[in-house]
Amino acid sequence: MGRRRSLFAILAQGRATEALILQAPGRKQQENDMAEDDLTPEQLAAIAAENDVGETVNYKPPAQKTLQEIQELDQDDESLRKYKEVLLGAGAAAVADPSVPNVQVTRLTLMCETAPNPLTLDLQGDLEAFKKQSFILKEGVEYRIKISFKVNKEIVSGLKYVQQTHRKGVRIDKSDYMVGSYGPRPNEYDFLTPLEEAPKGMLARGTYNIKSKFTDDDKHDHLSWEWNLNIKKDWKD
Repeated sequence: MGRRRSLFAILAQGRATEALILQAPGRKQQENDMAEDDLTPEQLAAIAAENDVGETVNYKPPAQKTLQEIQELDQDDESLRKYKEVLLGAGAAAVADPSVPNVQVTRLTLMCETAPNPLTLDLQGDLEAFKKQSFILKEGVEYRIKISFKVNKEIVSGLKYVQQTHRKGVRIDKSDYMVGSYGPRPNEYDFLTPLEEAPKGMLARGTYNIKSKFTDDDKHDHLSWEWNLNIKKDWKD
């Protein structure tokens, strides 16, 4: 899949607006004079409308079955039995601690080859603290988001990562990523979003509030959290 830009459609629109501003008579062409507050509510509303495109997915969730029911199906079929062993893994029959949730979302990692330091959120810690801090992302770089999670007891179907991006209180984008169906195992799974490109330009710089949710076919909210992304001209700005 190619680089995804819909998360920040402000990229194209911001450049066009930026060009008009710089060409205005008497306007100083200094980027530092342009703060994120120069984006008007009308511009943000236009960006939100541009990104508010619904996607229709013809997908019907399968009937829910426990791990034991699946293991007992077609026991006389040797090929199917071996396939289930490969799919579910050797640890699938282990009885998990009943106090542990079936799905645990453990980390979010912003993966960028040019980042000077790892950008990781420990999602088993204090989620409220993330609202008070920001990832710094250099404009124009390519990156992916990695979600690490565990499945402890039963097969979970139709896992989905949902992400809403806001700026100055206005939602400018919503992205739904189908993660898939997974069986229990001792080790974590990792899900990577498609490659994306951070926006660049004066109007694109600033703080974006992101509301993330990990859910599934049955609309179980396995974890919801908020975090901030700060687009800057350089990593150390």
